[in-house]
Order: sequence, then C-alpha cells, then structure tokens
Amino acid sequence: MTRLAIVLAALLACGAVPDPAAAQGLPAYAPINPVAASRTGLGFEPLRPSRPGRWVGSVALDYASTVEHVLLPEARYDLDSEILRLHLRAARDLGASAFLELDASVGGAYDGFLDGFLNWYHRALGITLEERERRPNDAFLYRIELPGGVGLRGRPSALYVGDVRAAVGVRLTRHLQTVASLTLPTSTAPAGYRRGVPAAGLVTTVRLPIARPLVYEGSLGLGYTPTHGDLAAFQRSAFVSASTGARWRFWGRQSLYANLFYHSPYYHDTTIPALDRREMSLDFGWILATRAGREWWIGLTEDLEPSGPGVDLVFRLGVSN
Repeated sequence: MTRLAIVLAALLACGAVPDPAAAQGLPAYAPINPVAASRTGLGFEPLRPSRPGRWVGSVALDYASTVEHVLLPEARYDLDSEILRLHLRAARDLGASAFLELDASVGGAYDGFLDGFLNWYHRALGITLEERERRPNDAFLYRIELPGGVGLRGRPSALYVGDVRAAVGVRLTRHLQTVASLTLPTSTAPAGYRRGVPAAGLVTTVRLPIARPLVYEGSLGLGYTPTHGDLAAFQRSAFVSASTGARWRFWGRQSLYANLFYHSPYYHDTTIPALDRREMSLDFGWILATRAGREWWIGLTEDLEPSGPGVDLVFRLGVSN
C-alpha cells in the first residue's frame, strides 16, 4: 500500500488546480466483481464541468471483499477473494463543449485479510452468511463450472495492468452530457479478470440542482462487448446500464452521496442466478471539498442484486481535481 500512496501523491502533485466554484456531482463508478468487470465497459459517468486549457483528473482506490457459493446439479460457482483496483483518469477540453478522457488502472486479486473483521462485523449486526461460515478465513477460491463441461479457474495475482480506456464526451447543455468510450484489451490480468476484447460504451448523464445543497445525477448507458474466452457460449454481448443518485451538502464543504447503479445481465443460461440475473449496487459515502478545489471521497458499495452475497463490501477512497 506504500507504493500506491506514492503514486497517488505524485499524480495529485502534477494535477492542475480547478475552479473551486465549479459544480460537483457524484464519484464515478464501475463494477469490480470479476465476472462483471471482465464483460462490460459501462459504468457511471459523472457530468464533467468545462475546464478550458488544462488537464484534470481523479485517482480512485477500490478494495473489495467477495464471497459466493452456488452448487447445483450441473453447475458450480465459488468466489472467495479480495480485489484491489487503482483507477487513474485524466481529461482535457477539446473545445467549448467537447472533451477527451483517458483511463488506466492496475489491480490485484488476493487471499485477503478482512475475513476475520467481516465475520465479527456480521455477528455484531446479527447477520449470518453461510458462504463465509463454510470457508476458511483469508483463503482464495475462484471457480466456475457450467453445463456442458465449460469452466474457468481463476488464480491470485499480486499486481496486473488493467485495460486502457479512451473516451470523447460532448456537453449537450449545462446539465446534460454524452460520453462515447472504447476500452482496449491491454490487461495483463489472469483469465477471469480481463475482457480480452475491445468494449464499446455510450453513457448519457444528467445533473439537476434540486435545491441549493442538493444535486441529482443520473445516467443511462448502452454497451457492447464481443464474447470471448472459456465462457463465450454463455456470455451476453449487448448491455444496458442506468443509475440514479444524489449529493447533499449538509455542512460547510462536506457532503453525503448515494448512487444506485443498475446493469443488465452479463451471462445467460448458466443456471446460476448470480451470473444470469441483473446487477444492482448501492454506492454511498462522504465527500470533502477542499479550498483548493479538490474533492476527497470515502465510500462503501453494497451489492443489492442478484440475490446472494456476491461482492460482500467494497471500500472506496478517491480524490479528483
């Protein structure tokens, strides 16, 4: 984690100081569950204010604890790991209404260290997760077995490079933008974490001030990712996403935010509900806007659907300028 802190500090030192009066919305969001992230290029795209003549960007660190166990007569799905993603984003205006956006990331998949804490946390709340009870603490397992003998076995990875994404956005009005993106298959991640093919996406975002301290932000996305790899026969290629959320400035420069993200199913006919059903996640947390114009956020993400624990919890830390 020391290396990540150095990277974060270096990127911020190189960043331009933005206009502190610029309107701000919600943090960007993208799925981190490997069975989802390896299929889609869609996520939530916040509305980007105009910043002529300079680069702006963000650094976001997500750390997820995953747990899933499904055993059926013809299929099996086990996911027990902890996943790290350090996401870097930079953008620059191309004119009065258009901008260029570039994304890169590094990640890792680990045995982990959070299981003991999460077991205590669940017991304190009176919650029992059978998936956690049946697995040893801090042990890695990523296995998918599907009808017809099709399967995938994931393995841990200390560090890998993620896919590179390029996007062009157009501000249609002060409150509406559209971003077209192409994600290139540059990842060095093991099978089960990478897409392996290009992914295209089109996301339209609206931001509406409801009252002086309250801002609404929502999006609608369309995506396409060709089938690829061991699970190609069960993969969907066309996707839809949507989000709805709000940010409430409750005191000084501090705000609370919540964002509900929907994504259409990634797979079909696997007989495993956690793979064949839609995804619904709630991203929420706290934002601090500094006098220099940067914004720091600390957040959590909970998977609400499909049924089952899936991604148990995602811890989020980020900064934008």
